[in-house]
Parts: sequence; C-alpha cells; structure tokens
Amino acid sequence: MNVPSFHWWRTVFFLIPAIGAYTIVLGTVSLASSLFDRTGRFAHGCARLWSRLILVTTGVRVRVEGLEVLEPGKTYIFVSNHQSIYDIPVVFWWLPYQLRIIAKESLGSFPFLGWHLRRTGHLLVDRRNPDRAGILRRWRDLVVNGLSLIIFPEGTRSADGRVGRFKAGSFMLAIEAGLPIVPLSIVGTRRVMRKGRLTVEPGHVTLAIHPPIDAGARAERPSIDDARTLAADVHAIISSRVEAIERARETNRG
Repeated sequence: MNVPSFHWWRTVFFLIPAIGAYTIVLGTVSLASSLFDRTGRFAHGCARLWSRLILVTTGVRVRVEGLEVLEPGKTYIFVSNHQSIYDIPVVFWWLPYQLRIIAKESLGSFPFLGWHLRRTGHLLVDRRNPDRAGILRRWRDLVVNGLSLIIFPEGTRSADGRVGRFKAGSFMLAIEAGLPIVPLSIVGTRRVMRKGRLTVEPGHVTLAIHPPIDAGARAERPSIDDARTLAADVHAIISSRVEAIERARETNRG
C-alpha cells in the first residue's frame, strides 16, 4: 500500500481549501464589480490578487527576465507556452498589464472562475465551431479599451515540458489586429503541478519576456501561410529559451 506523500496531504487539506476560499471571495467581489465596471479593470485587480495569493500560499518563487523590453501602458498580444495551470497566476501577477485570455468555451461553466471570465471581457471560444469574425470584433473592442491579450497556442498543457506545435489560427487574428506580439517562455510550473496529478509542490519558476514582434507589418492581406510562418517564428523563440533554461537547471542540479 502506497502512503500518499507530504505534498499530497498538503494539497488536499491545505492548498485546495485555501485556493477555494480565495476563488469564492475574490470571485464574488469581481462579479459584484462587473455591475458598475463593465471594462473589467477592477475585476482584473481581483484576478491579480487571487494569483498572488495562490503563488505565495503554494510557495512558488518567480524569476522574471526581460520586463524592461515592454512599454508601460502599451497594448500587446502575449503568446506563451503552456506547462501547467499555474501559468495563469504567474502571468497575471507578474505582467503589469490589463490582461484578457482566449480560452475554451467550457471554462465559462466553472463556478466563480468561469463566471468571472464571462463577465469581465475574456474571450471564450468554441474550438469546434469558432466564429472568427466575431472573435476579431470582440478582440478589437478590447484593443480600443487598451486591454492586452494572452494566448496559449499549444491548446493544451505540455506533459513533458517540451513546447508543442503552435496552432496558426490565433496568429492570423494577431496579424489582422495589427498588435505587437510578445513571446513568453515559462519554465518550472510543470514541476509545481504536473498534468494529470493532484499533488502541488513549491517550486522555482522562470518567466522570460522576449522583445515584441511587429505582427501587423507581416502582410497587408494575411494568408494562412503568413500565420503559419509567424507561429513557427514565435515557437522557435519560445522553445529555444525554454530549452536553454531547462539545460541550465539540469547543470545546476548536477
């Protein structure tokens, strides 16, 4: 008979209740604020505090590289690899921008979290039948309000830490929106909470921010080939840095 580890007990009897409480309390405040603040700016403040509390409670320490390449107050499309559900708290807390995510429609059904996403301007997309024109229209509305977007173009979390293939659809929208794309490399969240496992452990995470790419300059009338080329370029930037950070960590462990 296998005895559960200390971190399993800590996750089940401490972290899950604590994070559940943060979600209910701040989710309620977020939903209430949406009655008078339809831009979602105050609600995003709740999301950032929620993220900070999760990281501190879990024991996740984050090293940020490259924040100086960004202009304060500018609107960006952030594109990141996806290692863990802990990527969201890391990005929301450490990027000082009004962020909205593009996520699958099913997330909107989750109590508090999903309700927050629906009420505060996040883009929930039916991946089986995406309304590209509608997404672009809502995307442009966010841009007008000075809101930045965060995209995880792998579509799912990586099981082994390697950066999977990027889907081109989001990059077509990025080109059409004409906004600068900022690649993000996240390393370490996979070890905090591995895909398919309940156990959560403290850990060290690196968030590497790369210089913006002018996607709008790629083509006046973008084609799917332009989107695929951009996706491949961004993938190369992100995966190269992820691999370099992983190699450095392995060397330090040795």
